[in-house]
Amino acid sequence: MFTKRRVVRFAFAAALIALVEAWIFSNVRAEFRSIVNSSQMRSVAVTAESFSALAPAEISSWLERLNRQGASYRLAWIDGIPEEGQALPATGDADLVRLYRDSVRDPEFLKGFDNVAYEERYRGAKIWSLGDVPYSLIFAPAPESPKAEPPRGEGVLLFAFDLAEQRSFERLLVVLLGAAFCVAVLVLWQVQFSRDPIVGFAVTGLFLMSLVFVAYPLFESARLSFVQEGKLTFQIWKTILTSRGYQAALKGSIRLGFWTATFSTLTGFLFAFVCSRTNARFRSFIAVMGTLPVISPPFSLTLSVILLFGNNGLITRWLGVTNFSIYGLRGLVLAQTMGMFPVAFLTLSGVLDAIDSTFEDAALDLSAGRWKTFTSVTLPLAFPGLLSAWLLVFTNSLADFANPLILSGDFRVLSLESYLEVTGMNRLGHGAALSLLLLMPTLSAFLAQRFWVGRRSYVTVTGKPSGRVTELTTPAVRFALLSLISLVVVFLLALYGTIVAGCFVKNWGIDYSFSLANIGEALTRGRDALFDTVTLAAAATPLAGVVAMIAALVIVRKKFHGKRLLEMLIMTPFALPGTLVGISYILAFNKPPLILVGTAAIIVINYAVRELPVGVEGGVASLRQIDPSIEEAATDLGADSATVFRTIVLPLVRPAFLSSLSYTFVRSMTAVSAVIFLISARWYHLTVLIYNFSENLRFGLASVLSTALIVIVFGVFGLMRLLIRKNENLAKSVGA
Repeated sequence: MFTKRRVVRFAFAAALIALVEAWIFSNVRAEFRSIVNSSQMRSVAVTAESFSALAPAEISSWLERLNRQGASYRLAWIDGIPEEGQALPATGDADLVRLYRDSVRDPEFLKGFDNVAYEERYRGAKIWSLGDVPYSLIFAPAPESPKAEPPRGEGVLLFAFDLAEQRSFERLLVVLLGAAFCVAVLVLWQVQFSRDPIVGFAVTGLFLMSLVFVAYPLFESARLSFVQEGKLTFQIWKTILTSRGYQAALKGSIRLGFWTATFSTLTGFLFAFVCSRTNARFRSFIAVMGTLPVISPPFSLTLSVILLFGNNGLITRWLGVTNFSIYGLRGLVLAQTMGMFPVAFLTLSGVLDAIDSTFEDAALDLSAGRWKTFTSVTLPLAFPGLLSAWLLVFTNSLADFANPLILSGDFRVLSLESYLEVTGMNRLGHGAALSLLLLMPTLSAFLAQRFWVGRRSYVTVTGKPSGRVTELTTPAVRFALLSLISLVVVFLLALYGTIVAGCFVKNWGIDYSFSLANIGEALTRGRDALFDTVTLAAAATPLAGVVAMIAALVIVRKKFHGKRLLEMLIMTPFALPGTLVGISYILAFNKPPLILVGTAAIIVINYAVRELPVGVEGGVASLRQIDPSIEEAATDLGADSATVFRTIVLPLVRPAFLSSLSYTFVRSMTAVSAVIFLISARWYHLTVLIYNFSENLRFGLASVLSTALIVIVFGVFGLMRLLIRKNENLAKSVGA
């Protein structure tokens, strides 16, 4: 692999690329400096011509006006041409006048005065600093004006041109050419020394993407939390860790996460057990209701809770309740439980479906009762899934931003505190530190979940699995379980029905008369935001889907150095709170070399990177069920990696691929926490507009836009479900 010939060829090609880039840099810099110099000389000529018509009494005010306008240069006038270092009177910019007086005997100034004496302009070669900013000096003759009253003699106009932007451009040019050189060298390396260059390109591209859009923003966020006024300091963290308000917010986030995770896991297990381990009727409908909140906007359920139980809510007014408030912890637990129990349901459904019923049959054959079988066999086998579901919901609750934004009241949580620090107080450092503080319990829960899942084996099928599921519930127990589910379903339908009803009410809480005015006004005012949201989500969906499948293939099928590191970088966004991602992207991409803030690109990249872990996990799970010999056979027949991926891998992982696409689209359409920091006047988001309407008590307009968003998401999700066919060989029937 590393032959002498290849090494020499690689070194020669790299040196040639370096020489070409050095030549390009030299020419571009010279041309840029020539353009800048010409522009500066034109400014000098125009200014000198304007100066020639001034009377002596007008010079001071004219100089003050020019310097106050904030031009790219500073200006001072020296009354006469100094000889042999004599200090003549000068007026104009104070810093420039001070520099002149301190440096009047400097060789650079002497040479400039000498050129002015011969009626020539002179550009100094030396760089001077005025207030820590680099400047170049131009000495220009200030012509005498015999027409002025009284007549004015010759003098010197001293210009100081700001070099900060010029140097910034040159640094950016160095960075871009350096990046181009690195990319070229990586390509050469893969071509010369890799047995499969395409895989090498894929790994390199994934590493670059992860470093630029995951590691770099996090580093910038962490760095800012330790920097204040350009100096390294621990003051921000000291303030946060010692503040009772922030400590209360951290405790509030943990309390909210605990109760939400507990109630959501219990509700999700109830739905999953009835759908997977009983022969109850309407299981398909129950499963649909169990996934309904996942594919709806995050504000929709919160909005419904306010419309029903708020201060002017339908139920609170009907019951005449005046001393009750839905705002705070109980309202947040209710809204988050209804919105997040599907996470537990989907997690536990897979675990319960994978349990081989022969274990339960064996327990029943040994005279164990149904309750004993459930508590000693089914529940222990499902315990890793229960813990995983609890931790996943706990993580999502801590990172949730949408519900506390509207429903928190006086209850403080860290996700909302970090948002207020950035948008309300313009303290990015404090916002970044609070988001990083929120990351600690979030990351701890995520790592704990990965640890527990990693300790268990999920190979539940050995040999030929049972094609049926043993019924563990009696008719009375089944009726009780269905009654509990019915209460949850009815409440969910009431919440969604409230949103639809809000579209046709003139003014919810005050005037419940029928009206269609909200529909026309909301669609008119939200048309651009709706178009932007669909466009951005549609752009991010295929990008995230394809990258996720490539990453899954590389992680599962290929061996290379740094695989664990790459997997960790790709999965990191799943554990990050949305507020941290949004703040990090603002800090990282609001300066050269990647200025993306305010563009559509940063929103699309945020969507793709945030939802990539779910697609990768789905692709990894699917690939591990596929025998590698299928791909090896295609490779032996001469197919390269790209052909194998396109013709073998993608068709076999089609369900996971389409699931990744639908999930990315749904989450992009309903995103809030990160995108609220990244929107601009040009690119807006519908969920942010819904929040603005809700905050301004325009519940009718918010209901219309929420309904429109639900319809779009349901349409796309339904289409994806039609494209994904469940494997009939894995289907099970439930027997008594």
